[in-house]
Amino acid sequence: MKKIVIILIAIISFQGISQSSETKTKYQQGMLKAFDLWQNNQSLEAANMFERIAIAEPDNWLPPFYIAQINVFNSFSEKDKTTVTAQLGKARDFLNDAMALSKDNPEIMVLEAQWYTAWVVFDGMQYGMKYSPKIAELYQKAMQLAPENPRVVLGNTEWQMGSAQFFGQPVDKYCPEIERAIALFDTFEPEGEFYPRGGKDYAESVLAKTCK
Repeated sequence: MKKIVIILIAIISFQGISQSSETKTKYQQGMLKAFDLWQNNQSLEAANMFERIAIAEPDNWLPPFYIAQINVFNSFSEKDKTTVTAQLGKARDFLNDAMALSKDNPEIMVLEAQWYTAWVVFDGMQYGMKYSPKIAELYQKAMQLAPENPRVVLGNTEWQMGSAQFFGQPVDKYCPEIERAIALFDTFEPEGEFYPRGGKDYAESVLAKTCK
């Protein structure tokens, strides 16, 4: 299962978000600071900032979501089992917090699918058969809830492509869905400030790499 395509969708985007701090609330300033740290490859500092925001905003699912996301994304490139276990353990805790605050949220479902995928990528022999059905189930549910969400479409399609590659099957039939995801990034409107909004560049790289 090591050949499964690693899903690293770039979520951070400041397009349309003013950087001026004069009219921003403390929450907005904190979130912008956390994203800035993350964009500058200071993911640990960003996670710590999100944790402080989560304490101050206990009813907001976004801070725990991003803490979980940072730890999941960092786990994809980690080879040490102790580190992976710690990162994904922390991610699971904050993922559960986000899920408790926002039920049936397709963005959270995509992240949970990525959480399971991180384990599969780390050790496909141990976790491939165990977690593959759960990953597929999460993407199917997310697709039912948000079939026009580009991150849902992209994550679902890339998982299917990775599975097909693992079993030596062609992936051409999935290319139209990657193209659809790219188009959806141009029209999709996040429901609120600081909601996940990125991923188009990554989708285009997937198309270029696998749909020549």
